[in-house]
Amino acid sequence: MRVLLVTHEAMLRHDTGPWHPERSERLAAVIRGVQAGHLEVVGIDSPMIDPVALRTVHRPDYIEMVRRASMEGRVELDPDTPAGPGSWEAALRAAGSGPAAVELLRAGSAEVAFLAIRPPGHHALADRAMGFCLFNNIAITARMLADEGERVAIVDWDIHHGNATQDTFLMDPAVLYVSLHQFPFYPGTGWVEEVGIGPGAGRTVNLSVPVNTAGDFYSEAFARAVIPILEQFEPDWILVSAGYDGHSEDPIAEASLLESDYQMMASAVRVTVPDRRLILFLEGGYNLAAMERSVTATIAGIAGEPIPSRTGLQSPEGAWRILDLLMEAQRPYWKF
Repeated sequence: MRVLLVTHEAMLRHDTGPWHPERSERLAAVIRGVQAGHLEVVGIDSPMIDPVALRTVHRPDYIEMVRRASMEGRVELDPDTPAGPGSWEAALRAAGSGPAAVELLRAGSAEVAFLAIRPPGHHALADRAMGFCLFNNIAITARMLADEGERVAIVDWDIHHGNATQDTFLMDPAVLYVSLHQFPFYPGTGWVEEVGIGPGAGRTVNLSVPVNTAGDFYSEAFARAVIPILEQFEPDWILVSAGYDGHSEDPIAEASLLESDYQMMASAVRVTVPDRRLILFLEGGYNLAAMERSVTATIAGIAGEPIPSRTGLQSPEGAWRILDLLMEAQRPYWKF
């Protein structure tokens, strides 16, 4: 099995400052993690997307604002999200990575793709930057596929809710959005009762878990809810917002995931979609060593390697109640 690794050195030039957690060193850690896995790696450079294509998700005036901010020197687009001279090219290459991966997977160049990209995307709204994100990389690719008549499932295991991805597809029956995230936590969205609107009802699935939730809950949630929903939806493609900030060693969140938990999730999504139809988009993750190990574990899950037995960390009692609430909220749309 081959993994397509999509990245570009220009993304290193998106300068967030010396103390910002979303820093350029993250890419080297992720690339090492992919290369340490037991799959053949096929590497390509991320192309720049045509800025016009960003309009499928973002407003033209916002796109122009990002371009101008990047040309003017360092600008704070929101309290967490700077842009500077290298940000425009980096963001265009991050957004162009998904469509390029789709084309190469369709051509048979690899069986799965991992996008080592920055800035991340799942908080980037139609009209503003948010949470380290400039353009919504995964939503741009999902919109492209949906417009081509494909059924797309997005699985977001970043510890933060992908508020902008959810907003993009809230009324779209062709795109399923499944998020597992800490709540209450930034950005303050993604409660279990948010299930979609109108024709998109049942296409938004939120597992909003309390602090210190561990892999025992994630394993049960995938077995009882996530995988049954994916199987019933029958996606043509699965896109993963692969954030690693839920790791127990990450400095930003208060979750208790281990490398083996990322391996479990990757293995689970891999078997619910045909070959050459799985793309992972890097989102968060701010402990470099933990992220590197977790990416390697993700590749092991994709390769179908045995998942190590879980030890140690256990989820709080409140997490299990969330799973019950989720299944109650989703029962009108799915069979459990």
